[in-house]
Amino acid sequence: FIVVSYVQIFRAVLRIPSEQGQHRAFSTCLPHLAVVSLFVSTGMIAYLKPPSTSSTSLDLVVAVLYSVAPPAVNPLIYSLRNQQLK
Repeated sequence: FIVVSYVQIFRAVLRIPSEQGQHRAFSTCLPHLAVVSLFVSTGMIAYLKPPSTSSTSLDLVVAVLYSVAPPAVNPLIYSLRNQQLK
């Protein structure tokens, strides 16, 4: 569902006639897509890997990336778009 949604968003953005409008739309969507990709990929690794190949250090890294990284990175990414913070 998420992939289909992003495909629809990108198709709509590519139909914007001005290049500046496309750039603004992509600059809004791509940071969000990066955070969602990080969240989904680490979640898939955490839940789909076989338990027999599990090491505690790998489990800890995946758990931290899954639970801490997206909420921590999200404000950073969106604050970089703010002209006053630049």
